[in-house]
Amino acid sequence: MILHVAVPCPLHGTFDYLPPADGPVPRPGMRVQVPFGRRHLVGLIHTVGDSSDLPQHQLRRAHAILDPEPILPADVLALADWAARYYHHPLGEVLATALPVALRQGKRARAGSPDWWRLTATGREPAALDSLRRAHRQQALLQRLLQQPEGVDAAELADLGGNWRQALAALVDKGFAERCTPPRPEPAPAPPLNPDQEQAVAVICEALGDFHALLLDGVTGSGKTEVYLAALEANLARGRQALVLVPEIGLTPQLIRRFRRRLPGRLVVLHSGLAEGERLQAWLAAGSGQADVVIGTRSALFTPLARPGLLIVDEEHDLALKQQDGFRYHARDLAAVRARQLGVPLVLGSATPSLESLYNCQQGRYRHLHLPRRAGEARPPVTHLLDIRGQPLEAGLSRELMQRMCQHLDADGQVLLFLNRRGYAPVLLCHACGWVAACPRCDARMTWHQRDRRLRCHHCGHERRVPEQCQECDSDDLRSLGQGTEQLEQILTARFPDVMVARIDRDSTRRKGAMEQLLDRARSGEARILLGTQMLAKGHHLPSVTLVGILDCDQGLFGADFRAPERMAQLITQVAGRAGRAERSGEVLIQTHHPQHPLLQLLLREGYSRFARESLAERQAAGLPPYSHLALLRAEAVDAGPPRLFLQEAREWGERVSSPQVMLMGPVPAPMERRAGRYRAQLLLQAPDRRSLHTLLDGLVPQLSGLPSARRVRWSLDVDPQEML
Repeated sequence: MILHVAVPCPLHGTFDYLPPADGPVPRPGMRVQVPFGRRHLVGLIHTVGDSSDLPQHQLRRAHAILDPEPILPADVLALADWAARYYHHPLGEVLATALPVALRQGKRARAGSPDWWRLTATGREPAALDSLRRAHRQQALLQRLLQQPEGVDAAELADLGGNWRQALAALVDKGFAERCTPPRPEPAPAPPLNPDQEQAVAVICEALGDFHALLLDGVTGSGKTEVYLAALEANLARGRQALVLVPEIGLTPQLIRRFRRRLPGRLVVLHSGLAEGERLQAWLAAGSGQADVVIGTRSALFTPLARPGLLIVDEEHDLALKQQDGFRYHARDLAAVRARQLGVPLVLGSATPSLESLYNCQQGRYRHLHLPRRAGEARPPVTHLLDIRGQPLEAGLSRELMQRMCQHLDADGQVLLFLNRRGYAPVLLCHACGWVAACPRCDARMTWHQRDRRLRCHHCGHERRVPEQCQECDSDDLRSLGQGTEQLEQILTARFPDVMVARIDRDSTRRKGAMEQLLDRARSGEARILLGTQMLAKGHHLPSVTLVGILDCDQGLFGADFRAPERMAQLITQVAGRAGRAERSGEVLIQTHHPQHPLLQLLLREGYSRFARESLAERQAAGLPPYSHLALLRAEAVDAGPPRLFLQEAREWGERVSSPQVMLMGPVPAPMERRAGRYRAQLLLQAPDRRSLHTLLDGLVPQLSGLPSARRVRWSLDVDPQEML
């Protein structure tokens, strides 16, 4: 017996081992501890055979089989096989992505009972909260448990931040909290659906039991989540599990609460914000069939399902669904592969569908479901462009936008301001000589964070204190240029001293639990002015927002990437969709120096759908994806020469074996050539069909490590790249 083992290393293929002297009978999907060079690694048995390319006396023996039964089922192994071939990535690293970290480390795959907690009768008394005035984390935890008297899953407490488990143990010691079994409450009744929602639900329910790819294209506020819930109820009634993917952790808490209120059965969560033990228990519950619904970010795609019935990808257009380093897979695209392999329907939802998904609808691969109007009594917001050419601005705010803010606040409305630039100012400049604070490791300027008195590079993370004098001429006349969310928050707090301002960006939400606390203030109406980056634009339901102000949309109108117009149109549409989602009407004001720009005019006149059709026509004329297929070969090194030399060697090898249909363009420096102290270059491969591209890659990738300059660089391959930077 020969074990063909996938080992987590950057080498393609599997490695052959003799089975251990004792232990369970080896089967595919079991973990195995093996010697690998001088190390001992945890690999996964891919197949079991009776032959090897090596003579038996050269084969090493595996140390131990770690599982009594396979922990990865055949369908996940098949998905990993497909992904390794398509993305030309080592199988061992692909399979490692499919496992929780605890299992990669060789820990036991033992399922435990659900981690569910509730307050005791003593903990619900007012005196309990009063006794915790000096124990702030315990007090916050007790308040959370008071809000959910039926109890709470530990996964829902992860957003509290800090050592909340220690605080929970303290509450238990004081007799305020106790572990309990998860309750089975009666699901809350569903609101009535409008005809468009009913039709979408009917199509999805009809598709249950077989593979169908469905694009749920609904305007912001159209009730896509209610369609998901109705489909999930029907799927659960058939005794089947469902997997729901969301692009970011920030979207999961609200979905968890909403789904738990409406759905029977057990729901588990999988994302990087959980402790490893919690992720492992959720993963095992899904694989054993104990969990009925799994909600997770992109890596949850590989979660085993004992009785799969439905896959849903929310915000399918979002770039966060694409892994940007290591194993560069796209969770949306792999979800389609997995749904086909499982024979279950796939629902892709978005208010701004990707051009790739719309193209698949045109080609008949996906069925297009429309939700053209907002749910309930909500109406689309009224949108205006504000021409700010020659206008005085205060921290990026025009007078007209400031006046409209005052009017909406006086009318008890909530205001959302969008500025996709964090920090205090993007540039620190010497007024005497023109010196600009630049990152010593990147071709980028450093952002001034006034509150911390730090300069930070948002590309590599390098930071240092703000100098008191210019480093060129010793002048102390240092000034900021441009605006960031931190500066805008300062101005708004001074202008509206009686109104709470909530800033939501990567800096303000760095502490664990801060994101959910800020969103709670926003939803409750405690915070009347909401200010943030694109973190605030994604999928959040904020019913009190009546005015949305987009402070600077111009930076996305002239991007170097051919996808920049699509990304900008999606962002504008998503941000604008936060306004007027309840009974009160909404208004959107977009500040721009280019009010006649065709993209803005088309969006305002005819909406995202028309923009997408026009963009697809432009892509077709230019021969760009989805009408062609790309792969990007990147290389980097501490000097500028080796990456270009390596890519030139790769190009020369590829040109000898590729068909005339495949174009190899480059090598060229990356748009930001130096990043984190390393010089980067790239080689673009483009083909009119996938077969031609992958035929070339099948021959090229195995040769790359053997190229003369390969040892002098780090290289990576990105199939279907979503960013050219």
